[in-house]
Amino acid sequence: MSLENTYAATIAQIKTEIETVRLKAAISVNQHLLMLYWKIGSIILQQQSTEGWGTKVIERLSNDLRKDFPDMKGTSSRNLKYMRAFAEAYPEFVQQSATQIPPSNNSIVQVPPAQIEGSVIVQAPLAQLTWYHHITLIDKVKNVEERAFYIKKASENGWSRNILVHQIESNLYQRQGKAISNFTQTLPALQSDLAKEMLKDPYKFDFLNLSEEYFEKDLEDALVNHITKFLLELGAGFSYVGRQYHLEIGGEDFYIDLLFYHLKLRSYVVIELKTGKFIPEYASKLNFYLSAVDDLLKHKTDNPTLGILICKERNKVIAEYSLRDINKPIGIAEYELTQSIPENLKGSLPTIEEIEKELENNKQE
Repeated sequence: MSLENTYAATIAQIKTEIETVRLKAAISVNQHLLMLYWKIGSIILQQQSTEGWGTKVIERLSNDLRKDFPDMKGTSSRNLKYMRAFAEAYPEFVQQSATQIPPSNNSIVQVPPAQIEGSVIVQAPLAQLTWYHHITLIDKVKNVEERAFYIKKASENGWSRNILVHQIESNLYQRQGKAISNFTQTLPALQSDLAKEMLKDPYKFDFLNLSEEYFEKDLEDALVNHITKFLLELGAGFSYVGRQYHLEIGGEDFYIDLLFYHLKLRSYVVIELKTGKFIPEYASKLNFYLSAVDDLLKHKTDNPTLGILICKERNKVIAEYSLRDINKPIGIAEYELTQSIPENLKGSLPTIEEIEKELENNKQE
């Protein structure tokens, strides 16, 4: 091996080591910050319970902490209240280690260890999220099961806080896994569960700007033009292969609307878009495409190709009957564009003409 090749390999290895240590250091700092905030919140909770601490005491505590730790961020009264809410929401987040840290009056009950970090036991999914993620969850998600869902998904997929907010506001918890499919009958159990989790109903395409009258090509064009947002809506694991993907079958040409590959499922995913109401013939055509992709594109190590039919309207009973005797894995879901304005608000909002007139008046002034 030449000197240049040896050097390139060596520098690449060193860079990898540095990046790994930096990542571990960042994770460790985040975990220790969360542990500190949880302990402060637990102390405040205890004092509120035993001493009747109110808002004024928390404001006093904030002022004193700022004086004693002027370089420390996060000691505002607002943040202290978040710490209290954090400790209240996750009473088992941190467990004091009896062998290395003396027990205190606010020790938490014993819980199964999720991850050992020095002298404390940390619940792993919670500890992987930043404090700003947790503030968002405390503010926006009150249901315990729903919050646990977003914690798990954000941890697994590395969501930023902005993406977490988007997923919460799009009601991902209510939509994921709700589409009609035959995955249970056509896929092995583990793959079926993951495939069902992949589906949403409805899909939210509120990032698109389409006219009132649009065609399937317009919808397809818009989704491809916003492929990053479309992939975010589809979920983790999707890799874009192409649109109007050409297949030659029996000497004739056929075109798949959208073709993806799912990295976790290890399978191709065919997506067909319909701007109208679902009819049974759509499932038959999609089944045909899945057979063709399995035969022409699928590698021997790939799992069976999946199909997702996304339409504007879907009758649940008709969709279930349509999939009953199909042996290829297909899911059927609806999509939504920007939500329409409620009727009771329409009269109170300015018309386009009124907005234009107001803008013109501002220009003249």
